[in-house]
Amino acid sequence: MSEPAVVIWRSAMLSGSETFIRNQADSLTRWRPAYLGATKVESDIARAGDVIAYPSEADRRAFLRLRLTGQSPQLLRLLAAQRAKLVHAHFGGDGWLISGSAQRLGIPLVVTVHGHDVTRQPATPGAKGMRYRRNLRAMFQRAAAVIAVSEVIREKAIRWGADPAKVRVHYTGVPIPSSTPEASKEWDVVFVGRFVEKKGADDLVAALSTMDRPVRALFIGDGPLLPQVRASAAALRVDATFRGSLPPDEVYRLLGASRILAAPSRTAADGDTEGLPTTIVEAAALGLPVVSTRHSGIPEAVTDGETGLLGAEGDRPALAAGLTRLLADEPLRERFGKQAREQAMARFDVRKQSRGLEDLYDEVTA
Repeated sequence: MSEPAVVIWRSAMLSGSETFIRNQADSLTRWRPAYLGATKVESDIARAGDVIAYPSEADRRAFLRLRLTGQSPQLLRLLAAQRAKLVHAHFGGDGWLISGSAQRLGIPLVVTVHGHDVTRQPATPGAKGMRYRRNLRAMFQRAAAVIAVSEVIREKAIRWGADPAKVRVHYTGVPIPSSTPEASKEWDVVFVGRFVEKKGADDLVAALSTMDRPVRALFIGDGPLLPQVRASAAALRVDATFRGSLPPDEVYRLLGASRILAAPSRTAADGDTEGLPTTIVEAAALGLPVVSTRHSGIPEAVTDGETGLLGAEGDRPALAAGLTRLLADEPLRERFGKQAREQAMARFDVRKQSRGLEDLYDEVTA
């Protein structure tokens, strides 16, 4: 008997920053993933085999209808053609977009909520926020199970109307390499993430500018605040290299060529928060300690004083002190890195985590 099919749904299929979706579904062994999206995103992780519901400009009206009403004959036909036993949607808003079609076809729905979908977006003021909250509640009612990527995100989902009995925490996981890289360390500190307020890249630049030792910093990623952060680094004479968005393999290579990951996440002014940043777990899997903050689910992945150092959100002196401490103490840095890798192997191995996910799939479809 062939494996049952699970449709992996993401309306924008698939941003280069969302490797966690690919890694999780590609690690399934008892279920066969079929990727379905509304629109195609050209990225390093896009695939020709992804099924796209609205591939052309001529489909814009049909996509708008889906966004406004949650219904689309085109999407309904494509979903039915997959002959799936289950739909797994990522992000709350996307879960609502496909929940109507899944319900009409009698296909159980699982939705993973990741961060902004249950923090910033439900708190949006006015008619837009009211519509989003209504749709989110409808999705929560229709979903057979809701997965939260951290305990904090579980609490947020329940706050916005999810049944506590339906919501469970499940760490997505990352690929764990068989050994840590032996590359020489080109960079002292590496930052990986989108240049948006909640990632705190500006805090990192400010902290680096105050350190009393030369530090080579590497920034990987793109986003609206990149020009501002780059200009600030130049003005403060920080030795920073900006590489933009890179393919996953190159990101892994550069992580392996770095001593410390800095992840100074914080709550944005509009309430946007992290779930549990995948980059932190990826760095741990490669044996890198992290200097980060007590923000959202980060303390679930970083044990302060054992696998990294945590400070308060937005505390630039604490960030600089943490980086200084680890850069000055190689044995401590190596011990933290070893313990971080052990923790990643025990709790965040994507192969183990995806087996647990398949148990949930079995439970929901039993």
